[in-house]
Amino acid sequence: MIPWLSNAPKLIAKTGPLTDQLKQIETHRGLGVLPIAKVPDATANSVCGYCSTGCGLQVHLVDGKPVNVTPRADYPVNRGMACTKGWEAIRVLDAADRATVPLLRDRNTNTVREIPWLEAVSHFCRRIKGIQQRYGEDSVAFLSTGQIPTEEMAFLGCLAKFGMGIKHGDGNTRQCMATAAVAYKQSFGFDSPPFTYEDFEQSDVLMFVGANPCVAHPILWQRVLRNRRNPTIIVVDPRKTETAMAATEHVQAKPKSDLVLLYGLAREVDRRGAVDWQFVHQSTVGFEALREFIAEYTLDRTAQETGLSTEQLHRIADHLSASKRVSFWWTMGVNQSYQGVRTAQAIINLALMTGNIGRPGTGANSITGQCNAMGSRLFSNTSSLIGHHDFSSAEHRQKISQRLQIPEEKIPTDSGWAYDQIMDGIDTGRVKALWVIATNTAHSWTDSMRAKRLLEKLDFLVVQDMYTTTETAQQADLILPAAAWGEKEGTFINSERRIGTMKRIAKSPGQALSDFSIFRLIAQEWGCDSLFAKWKSPADVFESLKIISEGMPNDMTGIQSYEQLDAVGGIQWPWSSLDQNSIGADREPSQERRLFADGKFFHPDGKAKFLFESPRDMPETPNQEFPFLLLTGRGTVSQWHTQTRTSKSPVLRALYPSDPYIEIHPEDALRLGIRTRDWVLVESPRGKARVQAFVVSTLQVGQVFMPMHDHQTNHLTLQHIDPYSRQPSFKNSIVRIVQEPKTPKRERRRERRRERRGEP
Repeated sequence: MIPWLSNAPKLIAKTGPLTDQLKQIETHRGLGVLPIAKVPDATANSVCGYCSTGCGLQVHLVDGKPVNVTPRADYPVNRGMACTKGWEAIRVLDAADRATVPLLRDRNTNTVREIPWLEAVSHFCRRIKGIQQRYGEDSVAFLSTGQIPTEEMAFLGCLAKFGMGIKHGDGNTRQCMATAAVAYKQSFGFDSPPFTYEDFEQSDVLMFVGANPCVAHPILWQRVLRNRRNPTIIVVDPRKTETAMAATEHVQAKPKSDLVLLYGLAREVDRRGAVDWQFVHQSTVGFEALREFIAEYTLDRTAQETGLSTEQLHRIADHLSASKRVSFWWTMGVNQSYQGVRTAQAIINLALMTGNIGRPGTGANSITGQCNAMGSRLFSNTSSLIGHHDFSSAEHRQKISQRLQIPEEKIPTDSGWAYDQIMDGIDTGRVKALWVIATNTAHSWTDSMRAKRLLEKLDFLVVQDMYTTTETAQQADLILPAAAWGEKEGTFINSERRIGTMKRIAKSPGQALSDFSIFRLIAQEWGCDSLFAKWKSPADVFESLKIISEGMPNDMTGIQSYEQLDAVGGIQWPWSSLDQNSIGADREPSQERRLFADGKFFHPDGKAKFLFESPRDMPETPNQEFPFLLLTGRGTVSQWHTQTRTSKSPVLRALYPSDPYIEIHPEDALRLGIRTRDWVLVESPRGKARVQAFVVSTLQVGQVFMPMHDHQTNHLTLQHIDPYSRQPSFKNSIVRIVQEPKTPKRERRRERRRERRGEP
């Protein structure tokens, strides 16, 4: 129960059943909800809705209701495997705190009432229009997600920016994959991850930088374990993670020294004569400038600044130089950094200079985070014009206008503000209303206590989500109940560019509607529905996205239908109509396709660029008052993001610690008199957290670690931003640790019970 709902003296004006409301909606708006798919043999195929791996699942139904899932053995991504989250995908749909009816808060009386959908949509449009009329169109913004299907993302972005005049919109993928997207675009000319998952099994050397796939992407780690080439595994991480424990070489460099490390390794690879000169000359530009730049990153300098030995640096350089198939992989340890773009490009530079791209077992490969972050990067209409076009290009605006039949004057000439700029806009009073869809800003944004204070400053906060209990929903003026994975349909695009389908195999609870249906209702009430008259179903939107993609690097015009995607195990973009015609209408596309096999990139000259820049110091470093550096990351396989869904499963809850915790090195613990399971206070210049201490040897002295899933973790983090991607850094903040006074065991047990019940 959300606080303002539980504190309200009564519920006012309860709504009727959903069937009655849908009759109203159909009568007055000509709208409804999509039917549940007819499923033969009591099973349905779908793509998992958690991470970007994109596993194929088979949903089992009894009497038309989903009861369980099993991994698809025939799906090319997971090949019969699933992680704990995938196995529990159905169970988390049935939760007591599901949002089942629109809820409206009255701030003056601290009351809340259930309202019919038509009233909710009318109130939404009236309030947003009123704020725009009073403060200007820039006074309203939206924050989207990488958790909803591509078609819903596209509808939201087009509705908000083309239909409602909301210029400023961004997604939580800004916290996840913006760095990789910008790095690829600058280096290759397009946001284009080049790899396929088969490369995990085909590499002679796999180098993971700031990545812990054993925990964060366990099915991909299983693909690594299937590699029969006896590969060398190099893991660059300040922590001895689960992946590092399995590595041939754990490169335990100092935090945020990875850019120096990569430049130093590039110099050593060059000195060993391992540059692929034919590839460099034919397919790249800028190598000589890079060569001159890295000359100063000598072995001694690199060792000193990273804390590594020259002997280990020699070994790593030998592996990278002597092997024919080297693949480089990175995730949030690189992306979530104040210099993440240049670090990602330092990885790309190593792949380019050695010619390790476009061939089996190679590539500079970013493993995406959320299930549909790739869909968001291409089609959300936020940081780039829909279809990864350019808002500032008159040619691109004209193309989108013609393909979508949208008046060109309705298309903005720039992308608007990024996530951090929207939050700062709230702080300065320029943003007065915020529409949040399927994300949890009050938990997941850096310096989350400030984020909560900013949300309170808004005149109007709308949260469209599947649960009422997220930290952001608790602050909402209006909650729009949304359907979840399995209760709607559409497509997801995974890390290897594979487009897969999600099926609607369950009814959403109460009056919850798919985000697609909510957007249709809003378009009708706003009066801009004529712009989207053709979009009567997600499949209609997908057809438009295919048209938009024609001629682009992500051309999808060869995909025939959802049914084809399901039948062939998903299709990697690009797959154009020319591609399909070249193999014949009845043949299936290859399941494992890489980009750049021909040495051609997406810049106008067809060449990739070497990009580099001098490393910068951390914005804040440990000092006498705050002597520790806080690292954050994935806690366990069974946790996901802010635990909005995973916390609903008793199985998943049993697989991770019940209490929030911090990891600390034995020497630091001994000095502070801290033992495992002691309760401590962790404080940063921004906030504090109360957690249990765990003494571990996986960290270096002076470093501590907290999992990102606990709501307290971002009380501590500092908002500092990469200048190119505007992605915040979550991995380096200064903290101090204060031990709590010892309390009797009986009182500690009472405190834990009270915390679990949410009592003060």
